[in-house]
Amino acid sequence: MSGPLLDVHEAESVAHFAETVVSGIEPVVLGKRAEIQLALTCLLASGHLLIEDVPGTGKTSLAKALASSISGTTHRIQFTPDLLPTDITGVSVWDQRTATFEFHHGPVFANVVVADEINRASPKTQSALLEVMEESQVTVDGVGYPVPSPFLVVATQNPIDLEGTYRLPEAQLDRFLMRIALGYPDMAAEQEILLGRANAPVPAVPPVATLDQVAWLQQSVARVHAAAEIAAYIAGIARATRSHEALRLGASTRGSLAVLRAAQAFAACAGRHYVVPDDVRAVLAPVLAHRLVLTAQAEVRGVTAASALDESVAAVSLPAPPAAVR
Repeated sequence: MSGPLLDVHEAESVAHFAETVVSGIEPVVLGKRAEIQLALTCLLASGHLLIEDVPGTGKTSLAKALASSISGTTHRIQFTPDLLPTDITGVSVWDQRTATFEFHHGPVFANVVVADEINRASPKTQSALLEVMEESQVTVDGVGYPVPSPFLVVATQNPIDLEGTYRLPEAQLDRFLMRIALGYPDMAAEQEILLGRANAPVPAVPPVATLDQVAWLQQSVARVHAAAEIAAYIAGIARATRSHEALRLGASTRGSLAVLRAAQAFAACAGRHYVVPDDVRAVLAPVLAHRLVLTAQAEVRGVTAASALDESVAAVSLPAPPAAVR
């Protein structure tokens, strides 16, 4: 952890920003405050977000609203089966005037990249995102081109429609800090949508933070205090997933780090400068469930990754509150 630990006043500033963003997005994605908070947590933890749900639940609306809340560049890529890797990363073009190759940047060069229906592109095209999501740069013809900072990929996918789609490989799923689902709105929220949007456009989300502010917030989140007991708790859960009988692949070390980063961001959004076990438990499923791979026997029995994760969490004792924050 670099720099001094986050203090109380800085944590309150992060919490104020979080509330401003959530309040701005809520009129666009009604009745989904918890999911909006998780999406913002992912942004502040410097991670990438995968929104997976059936059509018509507001996946793209949430992705675009989160992007609009930042006053940076935003590019939307519609993933289709004929999309090529160079359509994402860019391509080197021969310039006859200078007799050299000139690199033309693709849409991935933006602060926020909205990858809509990401599982409709071929595995070759999906792999074009592997390097940039992990290293924040694109390598073309042996030359590395850094993307703008901060950098966030918000991808959406439909898990129901299998025709014309390709399953995301584990290597790419592991690069998404979080996977969330919106689900259908409750009765009151759906009534409000029907009454308020029948003949009215979706309200626009004004930018509430500059790129410098987002960078400061991400740096602040990284300075949230996580005691040794919290680290041991996260490591214990990761180890429990690796030995669970229903799981062929448990949580990776990258997954453990992702849980810690997300818990730090969740704590800061709540106005605290330290992580508590409840912060860890709040982000466990969004951070780890999509990284777990079930055995064939478990899939036949109807076991889910979420239920296996719940059992792994139950097998690990909750840590006692550290002395500094009791």
